[in-house]
Amino acid sequence: MSDFFSSGWSIFVAAATVLGLLACGVLLIIASRRQPSAADNTTGHVWDEDLRELNNPLPLWWMGLFVLTIVFAGAYLALYPGLGSAKGTLGWTSLDEHAAEVAQTRAAMAPVYAGFANMAPEQLAKDPQAHAIGERLFANNCAQCHGADAKGSKGFPNLTDSDWLWGGSVETITETITKGREGNMPVMAPAVGSSEDVRNVAHYVLSLSGSPHNPLYAQLGKPKFAACAACHGMGGKGNPALGAPNLSDKIWLHGWGEEAIMAMVNNGKHNVMPAHGERLTAEQIRVLATYVWSLSQSQNVAATP
Repeated sequence: MSDFFSSGWSIFVAAATVLGLLACGVLLIIASRRQPSAADNTTGHVWDEDLRELNNPLPLWWMGLFVLTIVFAGAYLALYPGLGSAKGTLGWTSLDEHAAEVAQTRAAMAPVYAGFANMAPEQLAKDPQAHAIGERLFANNCAQCHGADAKGSKGFPNLTDSDWLWGGSVETITETITKGREGNMPVMAPAVGSSEDVRNVAHYVLSLSGSPHNPLYAQLGKPKFAACAACHGMGGKGNPALGAPNLSDKIWLHGWGEEAIMAMVNNGKHNVMPAHGERLTAEQIRVLATYVWSLSQSQNVAATP
């Protein structure tokens, strides 16, 4: 907690922990003392007319367990992190343990990945073992955004079609996974013009893909589209070098229709694909990139008559 706020939080956590242990000890001492009682060994409290509380001392086995619990807690906090930002005398951290487990797993998998080193992407995509590993890597690292079926959702690209913002080759997908991507659609309303101009541009964009639109609005919006053509091209075919989407197909990443397009023009959009280069090894990224590439390839084959 102290790493995210200030050293004051570390002091607070350590003090609260120590005071909690001391309070447990004080409570044990108080409870172990025999209080003066009546002649019949009761505290004098009566409930439901005849239910009386006896004044017996705590059992020794219970007190022993309580003491051992306090001693164990003190020893644990001395050896391991627990008192705020104190590292403990053993120097153990969950980060180091995780790193050791990752290193052990990677060492065990190294011979498997070595067998894939000389395979071309086409061979790797058809290898059952590589496919299974790629599928598992995808489920653990990519499915949270792109879905378990890789078909994406609003704001998250479908990886099973042939529409790629940055390009769909194995090399490009590898670069995307390794370094991540940052897409930025600037606010274009000031460059387009009035609210009517924005509406007209939206209908022109719809016309590029043959989507339902108002022909008059689209005709009026065509000249205003010049402000957008710097990234998307005059024909709206997009530009993979910039990550500018193709507006002439019927694939809409952030929603379809007049309102959705106007919202993009008026508000812009900033999307980030996180980098995985430090999380995955180069061998893992190669298998994962080939798996993602194979998803679109199999979809294209299935769509071919």
